[in-house]
Amino acid sequence: MTALVPVCILAGGLGTRLGERVRDTPKPLIEVAGEPFLHHQLRLLAAHGAREIVLCVGYLGELIERRVGSERFGLRIAYSYDDPGLDGTLGAIARARGLLAERFLVLYGDTYLRIDYVAAADGWARSGLPAMMSVLRNDNRWDTSNAVYADGRVVAYDKHAPQPQMRWIDYGLGGLEQTALDLAPEGTRSLPDLYHRLASEGRLYGFEATERFYEIGTPRGLAETDAFLRRLRKPDHSAAR
Repeated sequence: MTALVPVCILAGGLGTRLGERVRDTPKPLIEVAGEPFLHHQLRLLAAHGAREIVLCVGYLGELIERRVGSERFGLRIAYSYDDPGLDGTLGAIARARGLLAERFLVLYGDTYLRIDYVAAADGWARSGLPAMMSVLRNDNRWDTSNAVYADGRVVAYDKHAPQPQMRWIDYGLGGLEQTALDLAPEGTRSLPDLYHRLASEGRLYGFEATERFYEIGTPRGLAETDAFLRRLRKPDHSAAR
């Protein structure tokens, strides 16, 4: 299997929308389908050829490192800790810069994405562009659509003020070259703000996802993801009948 470029997982958020569930447990360690959610995510990445992971952690990050360790499912895992004031998504990546390769994928720590990670990384490499965003044709179905995608590029993206012509949504898997970090306006702490600029400059490769995303950032999303992963792990005995 082709080895995947390193993956940076943003797992430092507070998870406030989950209320009491995250009072003593960081969001990536919430039990989903019988085990910590992060285990599901890491196992999926390993199945797609990942070998190197950088976990950007913040809230109760020491519990994540203690539970997951430096190796899991054949993955080598390094940790980067947010500043006590929290760095924001882009700030967390910048802080982890010394641990990251020249090119790396970026994944949010509360998402489970059934996508061809190798095809996304390969398509991005062939594009010659400094950054990549996976997108899903959404039409406001799963959440508010926030992107315009055409001819292999995300040509407009705005998470904060989406426009009516935006039919696609940021699927949750991205990619950055180290040089792309230098293109962020000074003081930018948010990864979506960097994507917004790159899209407006024609520098953001787009890879189309075809299956819905799953997430655990909200109580509803957590329940749906738990049910999905339980179905996924349930043995199929139909062939033996």
